[in-house]
Amino acid sequence: MVDFVLKDGKKLRLGYTTGSCAAASAKAATIALFSGSAPEYVKIETPAGKVLTIKVEEWENGGSWARCAVKKDGGDDPDVTHGLLVWAGVEKTSSAGIEITAGEGIGIVTKPGLPVKPGKPAINPKPMEMITKEVSKVLPEGEGVRVILSIPGGEKVAEKTFNPRLGIIGGLSILGTTGIVTPMSTESLKETLALELSVLSAEGAKSLVIVPGNYGRDFARKLGFDDALIVSCGNFIGFALDKAVEYGFKKVNIIGEIGKLIKVSAGIFDTANRIADARTEIITAYAALFGVAGETLKKLMDVATTAGALEILEKNNIELKNFCSFIAERVLERCLWYTRQKIGISVYLVSRERGLLAVAGE
Repeated sequence: MVDFVLKDGKKLRLGYTTGSCAAASAKAATIALFSGSAPEYVKIETPAGKVLTIKVEEWENGGSWARCAVKKDGGDDPDVTHGLLVWAGVEKTSSAGIEITAGEGIGIVTKPGLPVKPGKPAINPKPMEMITKEVSKVLPEGEGVRVILSIPGGEKVAEKTFNPRLGIIGGLSILGTTGIVTPMSTESLKETLALELSVLSAEGAKSLVIVPGNYGRDFARKLGFDDALIVSCGNFIGFALDKAVEYGFKKVNIIGEIGKLIKVSAGIFDTANRIADARTEIITAYAALFGVAGETLKKLMDVATTAGALEILEKNNIELKNFCSFIAERVLERCLWYTRQKIGISVYLVSRERGLLAVAGE
């Protein structure tokens, strides 16, 4: 693709999803089956309304069957599936219609809570629609075909994705709600987060642990929380809370570093630095409430990290236990307000340098 999107001032090339690849390879293979030759390029329409022209990399024809492959192009997104070949084998059937199944490198769903039922290949509804639509455009009237999708090497690559946590085993998923990959898309990150919570809920989990980062996950393990219930939410703490309420969880434990959660204490629920990096302002305001004044407040405003701010407060005889408990209570209050008290919440405020700083909530 040659389309671009601007992210953080950088021009990033768009890509296309495994769903688009599957639709393109299936369409090309159907053409090859009934014409005896595969096209060099094939056009497909994405759910987003954009028409893609995708190159056919390889093809084979066996008379009653044909196979074609297209190469996954993730654009400038850090996508582990980039460069993989997505194959579609198409074979004639005795009855009219289109049947879609999966083979090598495509996972099987084993847990409830996903758009695909357990026991079925991990081919999401939108890609199913795309494949059916594109194959039907070139399928002769009255004919029937079985489409068999495969991604050689997909089982190994899937180990680097969220599939194992989502209960998808044996390979990758055929994904894509728009057909287009937008580099560094926050929507795709949120979609993965929502799926993880959906699976946990469908399995009967009533409580979970939300961690913004890896240190929070490590600390949650040290506290004895079940790793299966620990969900990384990145900067999307508010979104995670929304989904926790939506999926009927009764309790959320929030475990995170003070540098991230201090933003939540001030009502900031998307904690990305480019959106809201008010750590020093917040901690300075809180310090003033604890009696800090003058030059010390100026130092706090200039400090680069919350770890440095805690050192300044400690040197000025501020009891850090009380100070951090105040912050944890503020985080709790904000989260209860945000969720309209529809869910129980506990907050664990931690620091890489100092460990557990404070706990608030049930």
